[in-house]
Amino acid sequence: MLGIIDVGGGMRGIFTAGIYDYLNDQGVQPFDYLIGVSAGSGNMVSYLAKQRGRNLRFYMEYAFRPEYMSARNLLRSGSYIDLDYPYEVISGQEGEDPVDLTAFNASTARYEVVVTDAATGNPVYYDKAQLSGGNYDAIKASCCVPGFCKPYPVNGVPGFDGGVADPVPYKRALEQGCDRLVLLLTRPADYRRPLLEHQGMMEKALRDWPGAYSALLRRSARYNRDVAAVRDMEKEGKALLLAPRDIGGMSTLTKDREAMERLYQMGYEQGERVLEFSLRS
Repeated sequence: MLGIIDVGGGMRGIFTAGIYDYLNDQGVQPFDYLIGVSAGSGNMVSYLAKQRGRNLRFYMEYAFRPEYMSARNLLRSGSYIDLDYPYEVISGQEGEDPVDLTAFNASTARYEVVVTDAATGNPVYYDKAQLSGGNYDAIKASCCVPGFCKPYPVNGVPGFDGGVADPVPYKRALEQGCDRLVLLLTRPADYRRPLLEHQGMMEKALRDWPGAYSALLRRSARYNRDVAAVRDMEKEGKALLLAPRDIGGMSTLTKDREAMERLYQMGYEQGERVLEFSLRS
């Protein structure tokens, strides 16, 4: 059973958008199971809906609008990212650039989104049924960056970015039956996540959510350990790890069109490796 993991990474997610566009251009969807974190979960929806180029529009056009991400949003609502804007105003069925739900639901592949329970700091996994009717709350919560956004509720449960609790959900993929994995990173493959910076500021920002803060403190160790584990699988021929060569100084919320265009092209060029790996027995 072949699975793919997309760890997201905010605006760096344009790298995996390039990979998905390559696969859509080849007319292939070889995965039995897809699991996305943060922006990766949104990218996967457009891929499964066969909407080639849709992710690229989000990164290169919509994300630059102040209604999407801006200090104005932070002052007005307490969240830098208005998560309802991309997933309701743009992606809703009456929106500017709606998801093709018919195509998304027609896919037989299993799909999951990782969300961090804001109260406990534990990962929660929402499946395709959560989104089938056009409810994107799970993706909104998975993209909810602590310190920049208030938690977003899913079925009444406040949630944060899935990467806080399970930044590289390879164990989840194995538990769901995958024996071969493709892991998409949005930082160079040799990157090791450092300890949480500005701990005092983040602890204050998450004072109402100590469980999420504790998970945030553990995130670097878990990310580094799990990427290393997938690297070991790769040596055995059971995994493929793809990552950009460099990210041009891009952080999670950096909006730099030139750097983003380079990341997209890197992803598109690496898409062929995904196709080759998927064809191996």
